[in-house]
Order: sequence, then C-alpha cells, then structure tokens
Amino acid sequence: MHSTGIKKLLLLGAGHAHLHVLAQLAQNRPADLDITVVSPYPYQTYSGMTPGLVAGHYSPEDCQIPLEPLIKAAGAKWIQARCSGIDAGEQRVRLSPTAKSQSAEDIPPPDLPYHLLSIDTGAVIDRERLEVEMPGASAHALIVRPIEVFASLWPKVVELAQSQPVSIAIIGAGAAGIELLFAAEQCLRQQGIHGARFSLITGGGEVAANYSAGVRKRVLRQLKRRGITVLREACVGLEKGRVKLGSGAVLSCDVPLLAIGTHAPAWLQDSGLALSEAGHVLVNAFQQSPSHPNVFAAGDVSTREDKPHPKSGVYAVRAGPPLVHNLLAQHEGLALKPHHPPVNTLNLLSCGTDHAIVSYGPLYAGGAWAWRWKDRIDRAFVAKYRVL
Repeated sequence: MHSTGIKKLLLLGAGHAHLHVLAQLAQNRPADLDITVVSPYPYQTYSGMTPGLVAGHYSPEDCQIPLEPLIKAAGAKWIQARCSGIDAGEQRVRLSPTAKSQSAEDIPPPDLPYHLLSIDTGAVIDRERLEVEMPGASAHALIVRPIEVFASLWPKVVELAQSQPVSIAIIGAGAAGIELLFAAEQCLRQQGIHGARFSLITGGGEVAANYSAGVRKRVLRQLKRRGITVLREACVGLEKGRVKLGSGAVLSCDVPLLAIGTHAPAWLQDSGLALSEAGHVLVNAFQQSPSHPNVFAAGDVSTREDKPHPKSGVYAVRAGPPLVHNLLAQHEGLALKPHHPPVNTLNLLSCGTDHAIVSYGPLYAGGAWAWRWKDRIDRAFVAKYRVL
C-alpha cells in the first residue's frame, strides 16, 4: 500500500461536501492521485429540494445533480456500489452491489484499497435499528431515506389519494417532517384531491423543537391554518393501516411517512475508526479521523469531537472547501487547515411552495418572499455542480 508513485484517493459517497471536492479536483488534480468515487446512484438528489418535488413545484430532474459528468471532469472513476464495511487497519473498503447490478460487468469488486479515504455518504436509516425502535416501520411506512427511493414512490401516494380519501401521518416533527407535511398537503390540494386528512406525530415533544419559540409559533400557525392535526405522542409501532401511539391509542392511517432522525451506518461499527457515542465517524478540526490520519469525513456521517453541531445540509455544504484543501494537503504532506463551522446558520423552512420561515440565530421572519429566496438558493446549488 505505501509504495511510492500513484496514490489512491477513495471518495466514499456523493454527499454535498464531495460534490465540492470533485468540482475542485476538476480544476486541480495532482497527476499522482488516482481517484475513485463509490456511490449507489448515478446522481445526487438534492435534499433541500425534496419538499418542492413532493409539492409538484419541481420535476425529479430539477432536483438531481448527475454525477458522471462531474466525476469525468475530475479525472476520476465511478463504481456503482454500496459500502458494506471498512477495514481502517488494512486500508480497504468492502463493497456490495446495488439492486441495479445485474450483469457481470455491473458487479463491483468485493473491496477496494486506498491510501486516502474520505467518507461523505449522507444520512441513513438503519432498518434493523428502526425495527427495534418502531416495530413494523420497515414493512408499513414510507421512509424518507434514501431520498432517491422516496422520490420514486411518492407518485403512488398521489394515485391512491385520487382513488379514495386518504389519511396521511407524518412521523417526525423536525425540519424534514414539517417541510414534507406542508408539501404533501399542498400537492393534494392543488390537484383538487379532497377528503385527505393529515396528522403530524411529534415523537412526544414539541413541533420544530430545535427552533426558537418564535419559529415554532409560526409553524403551529401554518399547521392550524391548513387543518393539520398535531399529536404530541411517540409512534411505538406500525401495522397495516394503523399507527400505534405511546399512550396506547391507535391512529388509523393509510400512508405513514417516516421522517425521524437518522442513524449512523451499521457498517462503521467494525471499521476500527474512532466513532462517536451514536456511532458516527469522529473527526477533529481538520475533518480528519483522530485514530487514522489518512481518513477524513464530512456531512451527516461524521461528528466533530471538538465542535459538535447539528446534522444538516447547511453544515455539510460548508464542509466542502476545507475538506478538499485538507485531502490535497494530506496527500502532499503539507499542513492542514482547521474548519470552523459557523455558530449561526441561515435556515429556511418551507411551508409548501408559497411560504417559508427564515431564521438566523434568534432572528426570524416569514412569507412568500422567503420561499422565493429559498428557491433561488436551492436552484443555484444544483446549477453550480451541473457539468453539461
């Protein structure tokens, strides 16, 4: 592994930070660096635009960043596969084929060696853990992650609603659940579909619990305006047509949409890498593993040991420029630069595609103008990484 000559950089995942890494490598790729990208999909579906997709404001193509042109521009290779394990000691990543890998040439190699590894696989839902926390969820809920699968299944919900009055319950009252709920309600209303009932199951806490009191008040006002029922209860299990609540009550529900917090990937457990309590890759100020200096990580798969921060796309996008700098510096034996995540971030919470709530630290406001601002930011992000 440590012979001189060409070194192997393995980019595991195609999250927000890795898009920036590829764009920068397209401008400046060291001749002695062999780059491979491992990702299960040929595109990244931009999570910030998923609610707009559900609402019918965007087409699937509007929300997708094709990876192949970006990878080609960076002089890299793409392997369509999922990670099934990492051996940090041996410097190898184990791969498993995707459902699309049907012909012999589509089947990925069982593992890949690396000199330098960067992990940006995004947020995941661990189905086994989910079954322990919420029995029946894997079989009966429409799960928001992976977004690519959810986006392909949402039209079936619309078809069902066209044929009968439906009850839809969103499980999870964080940003993802709130935005999804408003988008789903708008989608059916604008299509002239009547009789749909919507519920928001918070998990027992408040709606938008991670936001300021002012933002929470605005969200609750929007929910009331649209006749959406809020249940401050935990979902403890699902059966066909039924959501079991922590109080012992049962909610009749045709379509439970699951938008709860995400998990650390199970394949990290035996990797040998230093992990956080929740099982994410632990990284230092350089976004580098404290246990293995040739491993870096960014986005939702990682946790800063020195400055923990919320797992959101805003932080993942900011991590891109310092990540590519430190990957190249590590490769060339130069000094690394610390990444300073912002203390406050601009947050735009969409309530359908005609209203959004903007917040920055303690400040907040809302209106149609905030939605238009979010729309411009999201479209610009996708356009930035589209290589035509």
